[in-house]
Amino acid sequence: MRKVIHTDRAPKAVGPYSQAIQTGNFVFTSGQIGLDPATGKLVKGGIKEQARQVMENLKAVLEAADTDFSGVVKTTVFLKDMNDFIHFNEIYAEYFPSEQPARSTFQVAALPLGAMIEIEMTALCGE
Repeated sequence: MRKVIHTDRAPKAVGPYSQAIQTGNFVFTSGQIGLDPATGKLVKGGIKEQARQVMENLKAVLEAADTDFSGVVKTTVFLKDMNDFIHFNEIYAEYFPSEQPARSTFQVAALPLGAMIEIEMTALCGE
């Protein structure tokens, strides 16, 4: 079974995709950037502010799928600049203080709306 996950506590999709899809005991989030759900604009500041907003957006999407960061098994991180890796890691560690999920991190040429970071997650969830 395939279920579309949506919450108003995370930004609306900026294209033809869902915030997440649940199938069986897994939820697959779309990539989130540092958009403020209230304004639809990137949060002001640098990598730390955008990373924190990304994580808050993902938290809201996961909660809409009846899970949270403890259920995350894999994350994929896209950075505009790999020099931001250490600053991103500081924020990321606040959300995953122990038993961190598997993770891949890539530097990319560009991200939607000029974002500095995008993250997608796969998590276990209830049915």
